[in-house]
Amino acid sequence: MDKIAVLIPCYNEEKTIAKVVSDFRNALPDAKIYVYNNNSTDNSVTLAKEAGAIVRNVYKQGKGNVIRRMFSDIDAECYVMADADDTYPAESAPGMVEAVLKDNYDMVIGDRLSSTYYSENKRPFHNVGNRMVCRTINRFFGSDLTDIMTGFRAFSFEFVKTFPVLSGGFEIETEMSIHAIDKNLAIKSIPIDYRDRKDGSESKLNTFSDGIKVLGTIRRLFERYRPLRYFGGIALVLMVLAIAFFIPVLIDYLNTGLVLRFPTLIVCGFVGVAAVQSFFSGLILNNIYHKNRQEFELHYSNKSLEKRRLKSE
Repeated sequence: MDKIAVLIPCYNEEKTIAKVVSDFRNALPDAKIYVYNNNSTDNSVTLAKEAGAIVRNVYKQGKGNVIRRMFSDIDAECYVMADADDTYPAESAPGMVEAVLKDNYDMVIGDRLSSTYYSENKRPFHNVGNRMVCRTINRFFGSDLTDIMTGFRAFSFEFVKTFPVLSGGFEIETEMSIHAIDKNLAIKSIPIDYRDRKDGSESKLNTFSDGIKVLGTIRRLFERYRPLRYFGGIALVLMVLAIAFFIPVLIDYLNTGLVLRFPTLIVCGFVGVAAVQSFFSGLILNNIYHKNRQEFELHYSNKSLEKRRLKSE
């Protein structure tokens, strides 16, 4: 079992990968540095090996798929995850590692948005997207995180081995954040000095298509982790619509003794039934969710015992 493992997903980052590996070797001399190559077509693999990294290949494209393999392969007391584009300062890593190993945090976030991100990042739509995602998640899940989509994080063994990786792409950071919030794990944010990509280094993140995927992930996880609020909200909207369209029918009936709008009455009835079904669906799923929470706590405890066993071997 490694003491510290640095995990670096890499796809065509020959401009920066050697420096990233070297910086983390200097910042964390006792760490093992793993570069997971995701079908790079440039010289990234050779440069990473020359810099001293352990290079492994993941052939299924997508950052989420790479992280799934990383978390499955590596056993460590503390994991540090960083992108290969040299936008995150390796000198901040020791403080993040200390928060995991000494202070027992499950996830430590390298917070770009409270530092230099908005002055360094030259992509205005990325700035808007980061703000929107952060505010949306904090509102939906009652959290106060300051940076949801940062790629610079440190994790405990328990977090890594109990985190179900479901996303295949860049929405993985959003999924990590919501998972930690929902499971009441210990989270800490540490401001870091973000720096923009070097000339010639191109972001693989598409602002609009990946942004839509992130928003879809938020919706999906809100449905899964807050089912009563999600389906209860749908039920409320449907019931309000049913009542609003039923009122004119009722007024006509009170004035004339006749139902003059049978189609409207029928639709109102179906919409009202759909509202009731949605509400009770939320209740049933909410009970399932709490059962899953109990099972997660047992699984988390088992992983703590497994870590102690691995450390003693």
